[in-house]
Amino acid sequence: MTAYAALDVSMEKTAICVIDADGRILLETVTTTDAGAIASRLAPYLAEFERVGFEAGPLSEWLFRGLRDQGIDAVLMETRQVRAALSAMVAKTDRNDARGMAQLLRSGWFRPVHVKTVPAREQRTLLAARSTLMRRQKDIENSMRGLLKGFGMRLGRLLRARWDDAVRDVVSGNPMLAMIMEPLLVVRRTLREQLAILEKKVRDIARDDAVCRRLMTAPGVGAVVALTFRAAVDQPGRFRSSKSVGPCFGLTPRKYQSGEIDRTGAISRAGDPAVRLALFEAAHVLLTRVAKWSTVKAWAMNVAKRRGAKRAKVALARKLGIILHRMWVDESDFQFGKPA
Repeated sequence: MTAYAALDVSMEKTAICVIDADGRILLETVTTTDAGAIASRLAPYLAEFERVGFEAGPLSEWLFRGLRDQGIDAVLMETRQVRAALSAMVAKTDRNDARGMAQLLRSGWFRPVHVKTVPAREQRTLLAARSTLMRRQKDIENSMRGLLKGFGMRLGRLLRARWDDAVRDVVSGNPMLAMIMEPLLVVRRTLREQLAILEKKVRDIARDDAVCRRLMTAPGVGAVVALTFRAAVDQPGRFRSSKSVGPCFGLTPRKYQSGEIDRTGAISRAGDPAVRLALFEAAHVLLTRVAKWSTVKAWAMNVAKRRGAKRAKVALARKLGIILHRMWVDESDFQFGKPA
């Protein structure tokens, strides 16, 4: 007998549904979200399983590895596709979601998601923590600007290192404002100190990693871009072609075609937004700051003349993703090409 099992995972509880090849329900139950507890419920059907799967989410990688240690090979299902399929249900419950995902596993109408290796997940976490501190620092600075603006005090554009002195100078004539701003300055200074620690860790990892060093031979690609791309791709062999990198990270246009309607829209913005942002920033640097000639920059400049700078940067970001993947696979440095 062939069986399929789907898990609807939440923080505390997991709904389990096991069906056979004809779609008949063999087991419906709820257990704690723990790999050992789930494996014990699935144990009677272990020899019959064709697929065991669940929706990708915050706990998915941890649970995937836990089930693998229990001898269960699971598959992660792409979130947007699962939600689109389950949206047809009138009543949304955990039990119905598990039933629906089990039918998706039986029919094969799902897209598997790559499970990152532990080093790639650690690198992604480091980059996410760095971004969090950067956002919090910017929030503090913008809040201070807004608070002082109510008293007609404008900070203007300041260098990061001069921020504390500039704020203290502005509020020096108002003891109450000076008292209010001081805790914010302390918090900002602490954020900067901890951000510097993470920045150094990112540079150290990129410097010690052979793949990142190779990727950084491309113009516009620094330590953050290289490590972001490396952590997201993780295993370059999972892409059948380097051209698949663009659609994976949402850098190709949307397409809608039905009958006489045929529309091409903006980029899909699917996949990891951090990679999309990193590639766009690398494209911006390549177009605006890198002086050295290269074939890819000449191509992007021609696109900018025809379609504008913004579209050229998006197109260049997509091409950079393709180039970086090919450099990784071929174990080759960036080729600037010969000037025409």
